[in-house]
Amino acid sequence: MKALLVDDEPELVSALAERLSLRNIEADWTTTGQEAIRMVETKTYDIAVLDIKMPNIGGLGLKKILQEKCPGMKFIFLTGHGSESDFENAVADIGSDYYLVKPVKLETLMEKMNKALSEKGGS
Repeated sequence: MKALLVDDEPELVSALAERLSLRNIEADWTTTGQEAIRMVETKTYDIAVLDIKMPNIGGLGLKKILQEKCPGMKFIFLTGHGSESDFENAVADIGSDYYLVKPVKLETLMEKMNKALSEKGGS
């Protein structure tokens, strides 16, 4: 599994990538949507884990761009803001994506990643 992690909190995203790598998941990370777009132009990822609220390009906008560039890529969203019901309302019109509320437990993230990748079709 190749994962792209995008979060504007460098300590969080680098630690998640390191912990996933220790579990044999190839995980690259960045703190900006613009850099994530550049990364997918040179490398293929199975799944992207995106923070909802980031400067310039947030996770929902970034998903739309990455989906065009990488059809078939799966997505999981992280949010540290608001409730789960607020988030569900925000993404109701773009599909049934996975999301986790920060702080994220690694085991829970891995379960969601595996489940997303086992599903057929695009998310």
